[in-house]
Amino acid sequence: MRLLVTGGAGFIGSHFARRLAERGEHVVVLDKLTYAGNRANLEGVEHEFHHGDIADPDAVARAARGCDAIVNFAAETHVDRSILGPAEFILTDVLGTQVLLDHARHAQLRLVHVSTDEVYGDIPLGAPACTEDAPLRTSSPYSASKAGGELQVFAYVRTFGVDALVTRGANTYGPRQYPEKFLPLFITNAFDGRHLPVYGDGKQRREWLHVEDHCDAIEIALRCGAAGEAYNISGQERENMDVVKRILELTGASPDLVRHVEDRPGHDRRYAVDSSKLRALGWSPAHSFDAGGLEETVEWYRANREWWEPIKSGEYRRYYDAQYAARLG
Repeated sequence: MRLLVTGGAGFIGSHFARRLAERGEHVVVLDKLTYAGNRANLEGVEHEFHHGDIADPDAVARAARGCDAIVNFAAETHVDRSILGPAEFILTDVLGTQVLLDHARHAQLRLVHVSTDEVYGDIPLGAPACTEDAPLRTSSPYSASKAGGELQVFAYVRTFGVDALVTRGANTYGPRQYPEKFLPLFITNAFDGRHLPVYGDGKQRREWLHVEDHCDAIEIALRCGAAGEAYNISGQERENMDVVKRILELTGASPDLVRHVEDRPGHDRRYAVDSSKLRALGWSPAHSFDAGGLEETVEWYRANREWWEPIKSGEYRRYYDAQYAARLG
């Protein structure tokens, strides 16, 4: 199979590209190389690289030439950044998805659109996990843009017969995740003796999904999923403060580093998804968050300072100051 992986220099995309390349598939990567795209993530991966934007039809056509399928990881993904500036999220997550769908339509390619559990919005504590037919109730510009991309997928399937489907993954963690996200932010700050900025009371609940389990699920959806369907990919649900305490234990950092700061606007309290539909296709996670997954991730960041230390300057520093300076006082 010749496979186009859009956003393949990012966190999950690079793990997926590596996985397929190691299986002998011909991997083509299209990546805009914005702040979170990093060619170093593809070191050692046999691939063909194209620098370009999924919202550019010509760039998509060049990269997808001769491909059998597209897996779309390309997205603006961070809720906090979407609150600071929503426009880029609409351009990439909605318009970019539509451009990919147009190409898939005319070239008759299969397309897997990688989305998020955040499209379901806030799930009340004690309520059952969402199945794929639950309504989309987005809370942030990010989740709204991802839902917009999904709706394009379903419209193209019904109207044009495109062979496309959607995956909705839980909070993903593992090596090489850009350190604006919760786990790498707190892990690297703990190593550096910097404050850990906990939003509000820290009792928000998330499901944690190892990146390799996420990639396994997406591959199963690619090979076995049905056009026009969505597939949830669940993780292990934990309260944010419990995760923070475990990070302190694993890094040896002082609890005094924890700072409860002003919450983000519209912050969802809980996400929870039911992955029975995907499990029926043969998926099951191989990594436990508590029994090794988080610890292995912490150790990767401990051993790979040369990867993340250069990132935490320049653009990252400007974003960090804009997001946390006032909150931390």
